[in-house]
Amino acid sequence: MTQPPPTRFAVVGNPDNRRVTLFAGAVRAAGLPAPRVVPWAAVLRGGGAVFDADEVVRLDSPGEDAEVDRVLRGVDDPTRVEGGARWYARFTAAVGTLSGGVRLDDPAELAVLFDKRRCHRALLDAGVPVPQSPTSGAAAPVRGWDDVRALMDAHGMRRVFLKPAHGSSASGIVALETGAPGRLRATTSVESVDGRLHNSLRVRRITDEREVAALVDALAPDGLHIERWWPKATLGGGRRADLRIVVVDGRATHAVVRTSHAPMTNLHLGGARGDLAAATEAMGARWADALDVCERAAACFPGTLCVGVDLLPSTGWRRFAVAEVNAFGDLLPGLTGLPGRGAEGLDTYAAQVAAVRRRRTPHHPVRNHRATA
Repeated sequence: MTQPPPTRFAVVGNPDNRRVTLFAGAVRAAGLPAPRVVPWAAVLRGGGAVFDADEVVRLDSPGEDAEVDRVLRGVDDPTRVEGGARWYARFTAAVGTLSGGVRLDDPAELAVLFDKRRCHRALLDAGVPVPQSPTSGAAAPVRGWDDVRALMDAHGMRRVFLKPAHGSSASGIVALETGAPGRLRATTSVESVDGRLHNSLRVRRITDEREVAALVDALAPDGLHIERWWPKATLGGGRRADLRIVVVDGRATHAVVRTSHAPMTNLHLGGARGDLAAATEAMGARWADALDVCERAAACFPGTLCVGVDLLPSTGWRRFAVAEVNAFGDLLPGLTGLPGRGAEGLDTYAAQVAAVRRRRTPHHPVRNHRATA
């Protein structure tokens, strides 16, 4: 039987970024030529990129590069929160300038994945459990604090998460709790400095409604998504817990538990990795349900080889909901695959390389998702 030629990879990313470095290492470890790296900076300068017909093209995050961030968001300080709508418009436009090759990231799906409102609607329409949201899909935009309060009242929501529609890494997120008249608490890592919003590594609480209103009014122009606050399960001394589960080629392969005393579990905001074995023990037979929910979420994006699903377990680990699906959610250095899931001994990048090679056998060709010029 004739063997297919060696797989040639190309990566659009920031050349010195650890994501690109880790993926390139996985490609070389598989005995394949090092991937051709196309810098996001060059793509954004208007050059676009053209790939050979047999190049397998992976897009990686444009984050963690000051020049690229400045072009995408139009701000000089990478800690700034503002500029999400501009980032989204410029990023999706840049993706549209790429042509040729065999793509692992469908452009139309990326446009949905990077808009929390559209992603939520796609999941909801597919029957994937998600927290209730009055901003799902093409709902009327949230123009500021008055709209937030009106939507919360109309839907009977006393506790919500406010999320910038195009944000990532908890940028700009506000966990909002209301109670009796005059009682209000917002938990966020956003700080206002000289009238500009900045992400901080310190989570703080705000109880002054005027300050909360000013913050929400400043966030709203870039688009806001509202979700009912999901009551999370706890683990390890009462810490709130959720999971990041990576799905590669339709199968859940890697998982981490994230825990925190704060509403946001992100590691850079004081969260910590939890004990996955303890979590799966708490779930028992429902662990299979959790993985199934993540695979159903990933199935909404069949043209994207790999996604990271943020899964919310309910109190008592009885039910699950998907908070977000992340196009670049595979940065879990050193983590190997779950037992019995087809990626044992492989990190997330090696698992993707293996999946591509499986697809390129004569009986399992890589699908080309509307990306060949």
